[in-house]
Amino acid sequence: MHHAGGHRLAAMLAGAGEAFASAADRLTASFPPAVAAFLRLLLRAWGALSVPLLRGAVMLCMAMSVMVLAEKVLLGTASAAAKLLSRRRRPGRRDVPVEPDVEAGGGGGSSACFPMVLVQIPMYNEREVYQLSIGAACRLTWPAERLIVQVLDDSTDAAIKELVREECERWAGSGVDVRYEARTDRAGHKAGNLTEGMRHAYARGCEFVAIFDADFQPSPDFLARTVPLLLRDPGLALVQARWEFDECLLTRMQEMSMDYHFKVEQQAGSSLCSFFGYNGSAGVWRRQAIVESGGWDERTTAEDMDLALRAALLGWEFVYVGDVKVKSELPSSLGAYRSQQHRWSCGPALLFKKMLREIVAAERVPAWKKLYIVYNFFVTRRVVSTFFTFFFFSVLLPAKTLFPQVRIPTWQMVCVPTATTLLNSAGTPWRRSAHLVVPWVAFENAMALHRFKAILIGLFEAGRANEWIVTRKSGNGRPTPGAEGRRLKRRCRLHWLELLVGALLLASGCYDCVHGHGYFYLFALPQSIMYFAIGFELLGVHHTS
Repeated sequence: MHHAGGHRLAAMLAGAGEAFASAADRLTASFPPAVAAFLRLLLRAWGALSVPLLRGAVMLCMAMSVMVLAEKVLLGTASAAAKLLSRRRRPGRRDVPVEPDVEAGGGGGSSACFPMVLVQIPMYNEREVYQLSIGAACRLTWPAERLIVQVLDDSTDAAIKELVREECERWAGSGVDVRYEARTDRAGHKAGNLTEGMRHAYARGCEFVAIFDADFQPSPDFLARTVPLLLRDPGLALVQARWEFDECLLTRMQEMSMDYHFKVEQQAGSSLCSFFGYNGSAGVWRRQAIVESGGWDERTTAEDMDLALRAALLGWEFVYVGDVKVKSELPSSLGAYRSQQHRWSCGPALLFKKMLREIVAAERVPAWKKLYIVYNFFVTRRVVSTFFTFFFFSVLLPAKTLFPQVRIPTWQMVCVPTATTLLNSAGTPWRRSAHLVVPWVAFENAMALHRFKAILIGLFEAGRANEWIVTRKSGNGRPTPGAEGRRLKRRCRLHWLELLVGALLLASGCYDCVHGHGYFYLFALPQSIMYFAIGFELLGVHHTS
């Protein structure tokens, strides 16, 4: 039986090789003899190497799929265990309101017992949301004389700058210590803006720094629920809260991914080794940790992760509090989302390249934590997972339809992706998201191409490695001053790589459907539709420039 199967496989390969050689001869017949001979050589070489190369790619994807699945299982187990044990956490990790006589050793409820807190709000031409963020920060429950709200306005539009300044003056008139700060240039983008804000004398007198992007609206009790954690644990550098969002179809699919990021990745990192990537907003830092770590650095577009990593290498710890939620806004246009994802993928890749030696050489970090940072946090979660998602589903599977002799095990093609998808959706409430699982999976598969391209740009420090495009805000449809007469307008930009891959999937799906090699077309055709939707920017809303 074994020998018979081997003979059949050899005959199949021989037949395929002869057919390919015949096709190569017909294809090159119209070229000059020398060119035709060279092309025949190339085509026959490809015919001989294609099957071994594809089999090698299958083996590579096997290894990567196991790495990705193992990482999902580890994080899912850690986050689930943390939730089960949350009621038994030590007091220093609980979310309790500030009690001055307990937290600061004072008494009598004097405001002097409260630490000085600086709230920084960096913004750039944020006409739609500046009132929301400034208003929410000024409503924080904290003694007025122990709270400074610092609005760092990098706007280039003079009209918007005047609106922001007037809003700050209005709140200052109501008794809130609001400081409006504007720079003459945008050097360093957000990192440079935050650094400049920390240089003021009043900022240096603050013990803790809370940072909110312009679209974030913390609840009044935010500081009362986060600052006590820093007060009770001197080794704690950062308290990160969870983001929550308003919804449309595009943002709903984004939220499903963000649910996993916060509920599983951040929770697991906090529980396993007190380390995770700072999200850049809705967090409270100990100013001492920022200073000791070297402050904000503009060398990458992941300035938040950069600071967190340097602080972790000095031995500082972080804690994630998932039950403290801060309302924010996700990109509602596909163009804004792509720009954000480029920054979020390229920046960490460039940071990993720049800091790998520092991570390995760090003396204050145990070896297992270094392994977690390098292998889990960077390599598997960001590089391997992104490459596997794009290459396996959008390149290898379509190529396999042309080479039926290349076999992919069922467990790799069905079981592992299904398990990974279920684990990825663990943080999302199924009652309100079950109907979006299929388009969400297709959307994430298609966006993997854009993310992997950004990762390559970061690793090789290509031209767009430090490109910073501020995410366009919509204010969730809220009317804003000076916005009269402005309208949404459809503006379509073509993304040729996505259209090319969509065409490849469409062709391979149709080929599989007609020739009956399997059921790949059931995946390929819907996936090609999502690639076309992204390539033609048919998702989300469209803004005027």
